Amino acid sequence: MSVRLAEVIGVLDQAYPPRLAQSWDAVGLVCGDPEDVVESVTVAVDPTPAVVDQVPERGLLLAHHPLLLRGVHTVAADTPKGALVHRLIRTRRSLFTAHTNADAASPGVSDALAHTLGLTVEEVLDPLPAGDLDKWVIYVPPEHAEAVRVAVFEAGAGHIGDYSHCSWSVTGTGQFLPHDGASPTVGKVGAVERVIEDRVEVVAPARARAQLVAAIRAAHPYEEPAFDVFALAPLPGDVGLGRIGSLPHPEPLRAFVSRVAAALPPTSWGVRASGDPEMPVSRVAVCGGAGDSLLATVASSGVHAYVTADLRHHPADEHRRASDVALIDVAHWASEYPWCEQAAELLRSAFGTKLPVRVCAVRTDPWNLANEIRRDH
Repeated sequence: MSVRLAEVIGVLDQAYPPRLAQSWDAVGLVCGDPEDVVESVTVAVDPTPAVVDQVPERGLLLAHHPLLLRGVHTVAADTPKGALVHRLIRTRRSLFTAHTNADAASPGVSDALAHTLGLTVEEVLDPLPAGDLDKWVIYVPPEHAEAVRVAVFEAGAGHIGDYSHCSWSVTGTGQFLPHDGASPTVGKVGAVERVIEDRVEVVAPARARAQLVAAIRAAHPYEEPAFDVFALAPLPGDVGLGRIGSLPHPEPLRAFVSRVAAALPPTSWGVRASGDPEMPVSRVAVCGGAGDSLLATVASSGVHAYVTADLRHHPADEHRRASDVALIDVAHWASEYPWCEQAAELLRSAFGTKLPVRVCAVRTDPWNLANEIRRDH
């Protein structure tokens, strides 16, 4: 009934694909042997010493924020982060990070935030393109069409969503005139030849162009196969940063801000808002973590309010001058904490009673003191 770390990593990588991570990010296994048995999982936003204290021996700490994000030249035990790595390894504890890949995944960090606020998610705020794809059109005699299909499928073509070996064909008439130096498989030099051919269409990743050209030339009976390649316009997918959702019923901004404050764990940062307190709110954008890079997208998204963290003075001021979308600014940690339960439930569903999973209750928000003094002016 034991669970290997590699099995847990497989579930996490499927839910939060590493390919979705930003190029600057550091996600995945930080320390631990994939072949080791994992006896528990603890989920937290930050891998701090206080959180590590809550992880049992031979347990896995699943953290949202990376411990080692920037260039690392040492993990010596006399450095803060190095000491933490040594503590983990000595007690056979493992550390795994799901950061911007969990931000972009579906469901991901912003889905958890939206759900906590009582929103029904309708779309991705800033979707990632579904991928760079080509449409290949290959002209081949019908008796050789299946061989060409097999070759291009093996080269990486024909995948659409959860389906493989996808193609489309129609039969027509091809025409060509071989010139001096040609060695036609069908027809002869100097004579126009008309032949029955299948038009075979497949899609393939743009990165596989060289492999597909080689596969077509190897499988096609002609010395000069005819084929076309069309680069497809990228379509928005169901993954990306932020989400747009709706409330069951419109409510004033004042009430919505209270909803946000009640739904998220309390912090010294609190909940700040900018907008008309009586403005009706029904359609809301959210982004777990720092979200002021999406302000321009928010302004044109048709929402009434935007919930995120770490809003800076100047970007917020410029947004409010140009847009009627209200801003609700919460603590970074609080905006991402709902994801912990989402990730925990994912692992519970995958492993059941074989693997105890818990969300760490330690508050890792770095801000721990608020000035409650009020002055009347």
